Amino acid sequence: MTMTTAAGCVIPSVLPLRRQYVDEACVRLDALTKPRGSLGRLEELAKRLFAMRCGKTPLTVTPALLFTVAADHGVAAQGVSPWPQSVSRQMVRNFLHGGAAVNALCRASGMDLRIVDAGCAGGPFEPHDMLVDRRLGEGTADMSQGPAMTRELCQKALASGVELAKEAACQGYVCLGAGEMGIANSTAAAAVYCALLRCEPEDIVGPGAGACAAMVRRKAAMVRRALRVNAQSVRDGDAVGVLAAVGGFEIAVMCGIMLGAASRSLPVLVDGYISTAAFVAARVLCPDVSGYAVLSHLSAEPGHRIITDRLCAAEPPSSLPLLQLDMRLGEGTGAAVAYHLLRCAVAIFNDMATMRSAGFSDRQ
Repeated sequence: MTMTTAAGCVIPSVLPLRRQYVDEACVRLDALTKPRGSLGRLEELAKRLFAMRCGKTPLTVTPALLFTVAADHGVAAQGVSPWPQSVSRQMVRNFLHGGAAVNALCRASGMDLRIVDAGCAGGPFEPHDMLVDRRLGEGTADMSQGPAMTRELCQKALASGVELAKEAACQGYVCLGAGEMGIANSTAAAAVYCALLRCEPEDIVGPGAGACAAMVRRKAAMVRRALRVNAQSVRDGDAVGVLAAVGGFEIAVMCGIMLGAASRSLPVLVDGYISTAAFVAARVLCPDVSGYAVLSHLSAEPGHRIITDRLCAAEPPSSLPLLQLDMRLGEGTGAAVAYHLLRCAVAIFNDMATMRSAGFSDRQ
């Protein structure tokens, strides 16, 4: 894997999608037994998947693997979530026992699932076939009081995510997904957005896991305080510095997974509000990652629409979320649902007849 250096951080090189392959895919799709463009965004997905594979056929997104990355956040001590920090750990156990929404949806969609402990409070978990231990500590420090982590620890988190994607590719996976779990991580994600996209906290912060209006205002105040306290680290838009100052272990690891997937020319499904913060950071570090990242759904978290609108303005249509189902759970649930659409895009490209092979007369 070729590596490059950006912002003092070693990241994998990513090949930009080539227009030549998008055009070749368009020729194939236009020849199928349907009006041109009539399958809409499924055709756009098929074009991107064809370009990711540099024109190799048949297309495939099977087998696929979803990483749900879990970690805790020191800012939880500031009363920014209606749930206690212990819920992060309880949910990891629920994932490992197969009882969470992401487990059910992965079973339904045909994705394999791995739970990554990037740094949950309470020490290591007991070994489990589904568990991947990438612990970076007992959760981050309180970003409202200082940096969430050191720059060196953030770089380690990014490298860990890249390595997870590399290992998955070596195991034969051809499509990856990234989701998360961590009490107070919507607060950290909001701070990342504000630092990298110059948003106002009051516009971006939302209820997360069910915060009341007063708690939402407190969350926004904590984000603003964190940005002020860490002003030197966040002011120049350095993605590594921003992730270290106001991010989270799981956000940095997901960022690395997205970079690693793109470096292997694999599609990577980005889940919702928090996972998109990892994508925004990855895109700052390596703009070409956008060609490989597929935003699964528009979260019901209000700020997500503001973020995706900004991304779409810069890179239509690659940053337009596939679904709008009013979901806001996280865990990777949106990625698990959206995965079926990738399979559908592959099916139309591979399996439909062409006008010629079906014996249709020439069309104008």
